[in-house]
Formats: sequence, C-alpha cells, structure tokens
Amino acid sequence: MVQFLTTIPIKLRLDVKEKDFGKGLIFAPLIGLLLGGILAGAYYGLQLIFPRYITSVMIIILYIVLTGGLHMDGLGDTFDGLFSNRSKERILEIMRDSRVGTNGVLGIVSVLLLNTALIDGINPSNLIFVILLFPVAGRVGSLVGAGASKYARSGEGLGKSFIDYCGVKEILWGLLISCILFYGFAGIKGLESLIFVATSAYLLVKYFSSKIGGATGDVLGAVCEINQTIFLLVAFVLFR
Repeated sequence: MVQFLTTIPIKLRLDVKEKDFGKGLIFAPLIGLLLGGILAGAYYGLQLIFPRYITSVMIIILYIVLTGGLHMDGLGDTFDGLFSNRSKERILEIMRDSRVGTNGVLGIVSVLLLNTALIDGINPSNLIFVILLFPVAGRVGSLVGAGASKYARSGEGLGKSFIDYCGVKEILWGLLISCILFYGFAGIKGLESLIFVATSAYLLVKYFSSKIGGATGDVLGAVCEINQTIFLLVAFVLFR
C-alpha cells in the first residue's frame, strides 16, 4: 500500500496478488497517517521560518509530491468525464484520456485553492492534528468508495482490483482503525468529523456511480481528494 499510494521509496519486490490491492485498503487510513505525520512535521518546521500562508502552500505542494499526484489525476479525469454531459460510454473514454480538459483543470485548481485557504484559516492551536488527519480522511474516502461500489468498466482497469476485492469487511476494519486515529488525536470532535467524511464518501461515490454505472480508479481518486477538502471544511467549523 505504501508503494502504490505514495512516492516513499521502499525498494522491495513483493509477490502481490490482484486481491491484495482491495484487501489492503483496510490499511489505507494508516497510509494517510504516515503522510499526515510527514506533513505535520514539515508544517511545524516551516512555520518557524515562513509566514503561515506560505507554509500552507508549501504543505499542499509537499502532499502532491508525496502522493505523486495520483489522486489529483483521478480528480481531474473524473471532472473531465462526468461534466462533459456525454453518454456513459463516452464519459468513460474521456476519463481514460491522459489529456486534461477545462473541467479537470477547474476542479483541481478549486480543490487546491480551497485546501490551502482552509489550512491557513484553521485555528493554529488545532492545526497540527488537523493536518495529521487530513490525508487519513482522504483515504477513508477511497476505502468507503471502493467497498460501496462496483466496477464501471467492462474490461480491466487500475481501480478494478481495489473495487472487486474491497467489501463490507474491509470497510468495517478500516473504519475501526480510523475511529481509533480520529478519537486518539481529536477526541469526540474527531469522531464527529469522521462520521461526516465517511458519509460524504458514500454519497459521492453513489453520485458518481449514478452517472457511469459504477466506479473506477479515477473516481476513487476524486472521492479521496474531495473528502479531504470536506474534512478541512468540517474541521474549520468544529475546531475554530
């Protein structure tokens, strides 16, 4: 999961089966915690040198570097496809196209701007653990999105292994891990925010699925990114 979901170099050759991707989503919240720990540590150090708004921008850039833009790419492809107002088949073709269109650019820029502004605006006394949980919330989105949907394409695709082998059991175990993390770092308000992001992930994937008859890897990436922004919005309200 660390090898696939991050750019953190782990030079091991593993005998990975197709089902391991879906089953491995149980640990997606822990991957989020790993990313969040790096981001929180970087923020603490950077804010000693730079103004807060510059530090907020640098944290978002570091997040993109750590993930290789994997989920951001899915966000752009999903927006290009779903907001093209085409047939299901054409939407799936657009989503597979490596080129980025206007809708994709607008979606990516909007999410990046909102994330940066929210990090800059959240109460400083709560900001470190909000940054810590920010990527966890995103991976809760991927977990719930994969387990609550079916694969939209008739053939193979990057998201098929995640969607086909992630079910109710994986969601429950992953959410249990998430509950421990959110409560451990943020108490009752943390659990309240987890309920929001788990619900938003379910509603988002159902909305996207209604357009294309299921989900894809791009959709899971989009849910991850949007879920992180929703978490920051909720945190801005709960922890101010």
